[in-house]
Amino acid sequence: MADSPEDPVRRLRAAGCVFAEDEVRLLAEAATSAAELEAMIERRIAGLPLEHILGWAEFCGLRIGVATGVFVPRRRTEFLVRQAELLLRASDGGPSDGGRRAAVDLCCGSGAVGAALAARLAGIELHASDLDPNAVRCAKRNLEPAGGRVHEGDLFDPLPPGLRGRIRVLVANAPYVPTAAIGTMPPEARTHEPRMSLDGGPDGLDIQRRVIAGATEWLAPGGHVLIETSRGQARQTIGLMRQAGLTARLASDPELDATVAIGTVAIGTVAMGTAATGAAAMGRRG
Repeated sequence: MADSPEDPVRRLRAAGCVFAEDEVRLLAEAATSAAELEAMIERRIAGLPLEHILGWAEFCGLRIGVATGVFVPRRRTEFLVRQAELLLRASDGGPSDGGRRAAVDLCCGSGAVGAALAARLAGIELHASDLDPNAVRCAKRNLEPAGGRVHEGDLFDPLPPGLRGRIRVLVANAPYVPTAAIGTMPPEARTHEPRMSLDGGPDGLDIQRRVIAGATEWLAPGGHVLIETSRGQARQTIGLMRQAGLTARLASDPELDATVAIGTVAIGTVAMGTAATGAAAMGRRG
């Protein structure tokens, strides 16, 4: 007896897919034959993320291309985009920027955050970086058509030196899961997404510390660093920002279970790295 149309839904539901009906619809739309659909369903039952099977993830109303082994953008991160958009809209590019506002996405993964900002804001100078070559290739496909530039390397290291002291908004969805908690994550995340995109070290804050420490040197006066964090880690993230000399606040969206820490360089403040260099030079002259 032939399988009924409900069978794929039943099979995905039995595999733990909460939105089985929607997933089957999306897979059916993507498949070019019954055999391909069956292969997709088998891959989903085996635990491969739906987005990796489809080749895209929905994010901020866009279809963001994602490849196997690349971090899948989460819906909660749309809140990070909204906060960054508000700050960029309120910021004017300075004379040294040619009137363009510089925005940087660190730990960019697929480039979803940058792509969403580029879609919402015309005329921004957009840069992104990631350490994972697979993510960089994916981000280039998503960002270069929008005029963004993607750099491969560790956090600030691969950014053009000319961005130093010019960045109006720096966003980072850096990994913030404590190492010991990785094993409690859903299997499709811990098995099919790169460990480096999840593991934030013993307390989950290792990469955040490095982002905040570097931000003070790269942000323009009045510039902002926005870091996605968790409710449980938020006060620590804010504390790190204040220790770095930034004014800091939290923004949250309970519906999305989203928390963003926002640190700001005071207008008239000299970047810490620049100040240190200048002080050393004065000492040598004396």
